Amino acid sequence: MSYEVNGATVEADANGYLTDINSWNEDVAKVIAAGEGIDDLTQEHWDLINYLRDAYINENGEQPNNRAINKAMSKAWGRKVDSKAVFALFPLGPSKQAGKIAGLPESKRKGGY
Repeated sequence: MSYEVNGATVEADANGYLTDINSWNEDVAKVIAAGEGIDDLTQEHWDLINYLRDAYINENGEQPNNRAINKAMSKAWGRKVDSKAVFALFPLGPSKQAGKIAGLPESKRKGGY
């Protein structure tokens, strides 16, 4: 599988996850998001996407679970954030769907906690 972004081909695995994290940029994220049914990435979407990328890149491949995501977004957004709020942004699961849009490898973890 691959994505066409601004005239370039970006390679992905059979499930749509990028094969090279370094081929990611915001335009790639927008194309992946559109394929996931998310046509408009808001600032809250970007906050979560950037949090996941930062955790993966700067914390030795860490892929936060839903509890960690809720806690981090509560801090970032200055309000209590629950699973309902992050699932409203990424209905197929914040860690997996947002991780895909963030250009990260597929998480093999089951469940959110």
